[in-house]
Amino acid sequence: MPDHPSSPPVPPAPALEGTPASAPVTPPQEIELKLAVKPEHLARLKAAPALVGGRAVTKTLRNTYFDTPEGELAARGVSLRLRHSGTKVLQTLKGPSTGNGMALARSEWEIPAPDGHLVPQAFTDADAQALLDGVDLRRLAPVFSNEVKRWIRAVPLAAGLVVEVAVDQGVTRAADGREEPIAELELELSAGHDRRVLYDLALALHRTVPLRIELRTKAERGYALARGEAAPVKAVKAAAIEFSPDDTVEAALAGVARACLRHMAANEAAVLAGDPSGVHQLRVAVRRLRSALTLFKAILPPAQSAGLKVALKGLADAVGPARSWDVFLEELLVPVTTAMPEQESLDALAVAAHGARGRGHVAARAAVSGPTYTELLLTLGRWVDGRCWRDDAPADRLAWLGQPLPPFADAVLTRLRHRAAKRGRHFARLDAPARHGLRIALKKLRYAVDFFRCLYPQKGVRRYVDRLSALQDGLGHLNDVATMDGLIRALRADLAAARDAAPAGWDMGAGLVLGWHAAHMAVGEEALCRAVEDFLDADPFWTPADHWPHPPS
Repeated sequence: MPDHPSSPPVPPAPALEGTPASAPVTPPQEIELKLAVKPEHLARLKAAPALVGGRAVTKTLRNTYFDTPEGELAARGVSLRLRHSGTKVLQTLKGPSTGNGMALARSEWEIPAPDGHLVPQAFTDADAQALLDGVDLRRLAPVFSNEVKRWIRAVPLAAGLVVEVAVDQGVTRAADGREEPIAELELELSAGHDRRVLYDLALALHRTVPLRIELRTKAERGYALARGEAAPVKAVKAAAIEFSPDDTVEAALAGVARACLRHMAANEAAVLAGDPSGVHQLRVAVRRLRSALTLFKAILPPAQSAGLKVALKGLADAVGPARSWDVFLEELLVPVTTAMPEQESLDALAVAAHGARGRGHVAARAAVSGPTYTELLLTLGRWVDGRCWRDDAPADRLAWLGQPLPPFADAVLTRLRHRAAKRGRHFARLDAPARHGLRIALKKLRYAVDFFRCLYPQKGVRRYVDRLSALQDGLGHLNDVATMDGLIRALRADLAAARDAAPAGWDMGAGLVLGWHAAHMAVGEEALCRAVEDFLDADPFWTPADHWPHPPS
């Protein structure tokens, strides 16, 4: 039920000639970083050295969120609430979040509520009205509510920058009485424009108490509670990235990095839940971001790029064993047990492999739940949102950043295609390491295609991607089989070091799996060679360019 029975559903739209309404203004924007904190750490957080000084204020806020029965506002990413704070009653309209970074940026309008009631017609700003356009405001009704005790302190920083720190503790309530606790930290840039200070302060506070990035707003979590949806734990694939031909190289760098970072963070819950697909998607996100750092290396400070790559590789290595054993159990062992169902040694191998898989997922959860992971996300968020690649940049590199995107994309795709084609020549005679090199080159090409595909006619892109995907699938399976021997050796060492006895006959089962796949790889060789030929014959969907034109001097 809503917090305040004194707040009735929205009345029919009144004539507002006599109502004090806000004058049309430029839409104010809320820029904030949200972080989850454990309730038992809240007191220590408020006493953190980074927050010493200034006067703290504590308020009790009671908020009721409104929408139509069909959830039209939620579908638009819009929230509309009535807030009681002491004797004040305010109504707030927020637009959808912009960008894919860690910090949320939203347009926000907050005005007094006429007579203490929600009257959305009082938002007279044209941009605010556009968010409500087409919605029957007479059908708005309470959907959920929350009540929080908010501790607020303004933290002044250098050069006129001020961050408002809000520590919230409370509860969200759905209409049917279900509740969800709230314990979070909000850092809002209330003066100035340099978003890096949000991350700097978050990193300082993270050294006092462990924090976690919170990607969902209170409104999004409230809607999920009202709909009876559990917290999202499903794996999330990379979202499409949209650019226009008028965008600059710098806009593409920021857009790609933000999308990869969001992809990483979106799969955190799935990894913690032990979902194999979540581990896979997290690794994909890390690889995509590391690949992007290579694609844009011409405009990135080498030390920055190298440092970020090392940190990302550390995360990939930590979750790698879990993914390897997921593939072994789900893709390599299954066809062999299907072909030889009576082999007890395969059952023993499955028991041993499940143990290794469990240990791998324990390590993956530890990597994602630990403080180093949050520090990595905050560091990457600061780098992207603060456009740190501009720090101490020479004039020629700044000129490169402002160059149009299409020639850059053409040159990058051309270079990667040439590299992959060179590695794919005489494929039938290539040894395993050389074929692995082709696989890596194709992976980088595929990521670049995904990053820039929106700039080109989609029919040609789809045709090219179909051929590229077929080759990637074949080489991916080849690599899985090639790395299986190393997995078995690692498993043998683990079992030898363990106190528990190894499942009897598991090593015989391992030999059967290795032999079965070796025989079947020979059968698939011809199809793989055809896939390589198809790729080498595929016409590029972009305009081939031998080099990226130098920017004007």
